[in-house]
Amino acid sequence: MPNKTIHIIGGPTASGKSSHALALAEKHDGVIINADSMQIYDGLPTLTAQPPKQDKQACPHLLYGALHPNESCSAGNYREMVEPVIKDVLAQGKTPIIVGGSGLYIRALTDGLSPIPDIPNDIRNAANAKQAELGNPAFYEALKLRDPIMADRLHADHTARLIRAWEVLEATGQSLAEWQEMPRLAPPADWIFEVTLVMPPRETLYDRCNKRFLWMLDNGALEELEEFNQAKKNGEISEKSLLSNALGVKPLTAYLRGDLDKETAIERGQGETRRYAKRQVTWFRHQIKSNKNIANITTIT
Repeated sequence: MPNKTIHIIGGPTASGKSSHALALAEKHDGVIINADSMQIYDGLPTLTAQPPKQDKQACPHLLYGALHPNESCSAGNYREMVEPVIKDVLAQGKTPIIVGGSGLYIRALTDGLSPIPDIPNDIRNAANAKQAELGNPAFYEALKLRDPIMADRLHADHTARLIRAWEVLEATGQSLAEWQEMPRLAPPADWIFEVTLVMPPRETLYDRCNKRFLWMLDNGALEELEEFNQAKKNGEISEKSLLSNALGVKPLTAYLRGDLDKETAIERGQGETRRYAKRQVTWFRHQIKSNKNIANITTIT
């Protein structure tokens, strides 16, 4: 029986995941596959820290810059994209190496998901608008009338969860509670995941975040951001593009507009990156757990 081992290298931004992935790829004839929710988009390769050209020349890299910035990519979308890629890599006799810091992407792959269909953007936007119009207490009561089971599980202050229950009901005609009781869409039973979490000490990690942000600026991040913002002005890229939420976009755009001096923009971008890295560390420590498909979880510093 052919080897169905899939390596996963996760951890916070700037932790050094890529160098570990390259070493593993060299050792196991590997193909590196992206699991980062910003690097999956085309448009800001430097600012989203996509692997440089020399890394891509060293071994194949897949699902980097794979989507137009106007497309949305949920954890479910990612799972649908990555599974056939993994199957293809395994069929070639090579080793899939999943690399990234988007924990929900990784968990969707290793644990599976409830089979809830993707919610169309117009329904999602309408649910958000309804909540904003009514406010939480009235929105909660409206949900309670339509879906008493989910309302009973939620608190009126749980804004995001209330909206989620509403949009699923609107889009599917079924309660989120019903969807959650259905069998999860699990990965193939013969896939075995070897998980490595790269978690440097906090001071080391923060120093890497700061230095990498400066490296990005020295390697064209501002120029590509100017092109990105111009494409939004031209209507080629939507103002609601998820890529607009990439680390550093807002402070650097403010600098390009003349609203911030460069030093302040850099400090804010570095601060955003450090705070995000801190949240990722917490998530990976508590959310990646063994299951029947995960053989080992190793943490390295």
